[in-house]
Amino acid sequence: MRLRHIEVFHAVYSAGSVSAAARALHVSQPSVTKVLQHAEQVLGFPLFERIKGKMVPTADAHALFDDAAAIQEGVHLMQQRAHNLRRGRDTTLRLSTLPSLGLGAVPRAVARFLERHREVRFELHTIHTADIARNLLEAESDIVISYHRPRGAALQSLRVGRGEMVLLYRAGALRDPPARVPLDRLSGLPFVSTVDSGPQGQMLLAALEQHDVQLDEVAAARTFFVAAALVEAGVGVTVVDSYTARTAVAQGLESRPLDPPVAFDVYALYPENRPPGALAATFLDHLVASLATDLGL
Repeated sequence: MRLRHIEVFHAVYSAGSVSAAARALHVSQPSVTKVLQHAEQVLGFPLFERIKGKMVPTADAHALFDDAAAIQEGVHLMQQRAHNLRRGRDTTLRLSTLPSLGLGAVPRAVARFLERHREVRFELHTIHTADIARNLLEAESDIVISYHRPRGAALQSLRVGRGEMVLLYRAGALRDPPARVPLDRLSGLPFVSTVDSGPQGQMLLAALEQHDVQLDEVAAARTFFVAAALVEAGVGVTVVDSYTARTAVAQGLESRPLDPPVAFDVYALYPENRPPGALAATFLDHLVASLATDLGL
């Protein structure tokens, strides 16, 4: 079967009729019928039974469909990757980053970079941890800035910074807070949980379990910025990453690092077959400096 045969077979099988398949493929009905008939001639067996105007897949068609669907998905992936590569040519740097970095450290690094490279155009998007591998492998971004390195994907990583989890609270919520707040000090405080927020949340959970700390959870948030908003509204205290805390402190909240520290690394991720070019490498130097400044929180 040729690729056109597979495309038409997949369309007719999915749509249930020649007319619907023709509309989906933006071709005429006779064209679909001709290609489908030729595919059946090549195979030597029918793919559909024509029953009362409907195209009913044969047992052989059912057996072939999963393979056809996989091929169609591969074609779509290649088309999407080619489109994204075309958009990213020349002097455009396409970055995706976690929301906690996208409202502070990364934009500051972009601003510093553009002071010397006005010819460069940036595309900056936020991304969730679960979408990192797909985003890079489909060439939606050149680089992803993340706290997490996906396993099993054909990606490389470069460590560009470090952060830690910090306690975030409204002024007056903690009496005489020390420079570093012991984990057991969290017991008894109305707590906005972030343990389901991703890798950092799981790190916090492990530290709490290790030190046998029981929390009084009054609310839960899957993103650090929502947790910070709940704290600002007076719901309780929370633990977020230091980069989110930097933004929240600027808006009037207070923060303290934990004792013992719960630290994490920040990575620049990119596909193995598309390492950062000279412009991207220069930008990452600015990002390293920006992250180092934020760590002084």
